[in-house]
Amino acid sequence: MSAALINTAVLRTEVRLFRREPGALFWMLGFPTLLLVILGSIPAFRESDPSFDGLRPIDGYVPVAVLLGMIVGGIQAMPQTLTGYRERGILRRMSTTPVRPAALLSAQMLLFGGAALTSALLALAVGRLAFDVRLPRQGFGYAMALLLAVLVALALGAVISALSRTTKIAGAIGSAVFFPAMFCAGVWMPVQTMPDVLAKSVGYTPFGAAAEALNQAAAGDWPGWGHLGVLVAWTVLLTAGAARRFRWE
Repeated sequence: MSAALINTAVLRTEVRLFRREPGALFWMLGFPTLLLVILGSIPAFRESDPSFDGLRPIDGYVPVAVLLGMIVGGIQAMPQTLTGYRERGILRRMSTTPVRPAALLSAQMLLFGGAALTSALLALAVGRLAFDVRLPRQGFGYAMALLLAVLVALALGAVISALSRTTKIAGAIGSAVFFPAMFCAGVWMPVQTMPDVLAKSVGYTPFGAAAEALNQAAAGDWPGWGHLGVLVAWTVLLTAGAARRFRWE
């Protein structure tokens, strides 16, 4: 059997297994949009606010909902899955078959990356249809920032997987990273409402830079090269760290 067929078979298997996890599906695909619906149901969130540069708060929370799905998938879901495979010896057994562990890793990244993008598109669609949130005016720049955000989330998840010997450790590290990541993405306070010093500091983090880039593209501007550079730098550093520390057994 060719490598392409083997990789396709592994991906199909992982998709079937993923579909059997309703909890992961909800938190990745359903929760970000549900949060957006809850916030949009508050009348004050549908009125212009000077702290949002004259936009409505719901307009500012759409990029937050877009980022939330990839944070859940990259930091919480993917590390638990990969660490569980290692803990149960699945990766070790796979190394003795024509299926290489790298095929499984690629399938996991495609699966969770695709789920994160689906979650983002769902949030954008619900924001537009339910609350009349404008679609990003700089579509290409928005797509670029979104793709880089997905890559950095997966790279961060790979690092957590590399550092975790058991699923309990992966869960603990994931939780420790999860809440700061949500804060930087603007879940509790959108980046544009943060004090200048805090916003500038958050802009050097992966999801703070992603939030800034998405906000700029949504407003019709090209995402700042500084924010895109931060995303690229974090992706390269995290990927290198994961490759250095990752073990199949």
